[in-house]
Amino acid sequence: MPTPAHKIADLLREQDDFLISAHVNPDGDAIGSTAALGWILQALGKRFTLYNASGLPRAFDWVQLPAPVTTELPNPLPAWSLVVDCGAKNRVGTALDAALIPERTVNIDHHISNPEFGTLNWVDIDYPAVGAMIAEIAHALDLELAGPLGEAVYLAVATDTGFFTYGSTKPKTLELAADLYRAGVKPGEINPKIINQWTPQRLKLLSAVIATLEMHLDGRMGLVVADLETQRRTGTSTEDCDGLVNFVRQLRGVRVSAILREDEPEYWKFSLRSNGDDDIQGVAALLGGGGHKNAAGGNLRGSLEHVTRTLVDSIDQVLQGLAE
Repeated sequence: MPTPAHKIADLLREQDDFLISAHVNPDGDAIGSTAALGWILQALGKRFTLYNASGLPRAFDWVQLPAPVTTELPNPLPAWSLVVDCGAKNRVGTALDAALIPERTVNIDHHISNPEFGTLNWVDIDYPAVGAMIAEIAHALDLELAGPLGEAVYLAVATDTGFFTYGSTKPKTLELAADLYRAGVKPGEINPKIINQWTPQRLKLLSAVIATLEMHLDGRMGLVVADLETQRRTGTSTEDCDGLVNFVRQLRGVRVSAILREDEPEYWKFSLRSNGDDDIQGVAALLGGGGHKNAAGGNLRGSLEHVTRTLVDSIDQVLQGLAE
């Protein structure tokens, strides 16, 4: 029986005219997977468009792309939509969410919350990054993971595994990294491009956000806040808040780290991180969000005091359940 990678490879080989999209506010896995699929389609001589409702973040403007990333949805929509790293259909943004044709959608993802909204769905939570799934599609097409294709896969996998430090890192993950290295991908050159993207404004934001640190649940939870006023005062944006939660994750004794980022007045994006067996996807699900076992998030409305109490109570509920 053909594997999902081979089924998708066959479709890419036999069809033409594709739209590739990932979730809004794309991270390294979303950008890397988008780029990697584009390089695969270019190698096959196919027509394709790279689309993201949020555009390409500044932090990834160094990534080699087979075509520009457009924020304008093509009209008419290409024959096939390839959606990557979206735990829910609406994560592609309002315009594409409304335009997607399920019978013409290929859904490649590793989020447990994914409802399988395409005609061809490859959803597998055992993969640490969608980029690792794209690598298997490339293998099914006998394409070498070298050059920009290999670098895109590396970007996806390295960032979504915390540079191979998260619990999602498995022997196959490290074997893929070794294959990429042998194919000519140079982590020593790529890692600084990924990591060294800070601006003075973002460093000031980090200082201000860390100053808001609160410890909850007898030191098991650390919480920081990036409200609109802090972002305005430091000359930063929501994009600059990405990843700041990981600094809280480094605190000794903390099992769950969290950041509340205010996107609109009293409209907050919460991001959660954990280690080991603490399943914070359950916390996010309680609050209408989603994600992975050790990285999840969602949105809340209300005053800072209200959303803080809601988040702390939900985390306490899940941690107590794990202790029983």
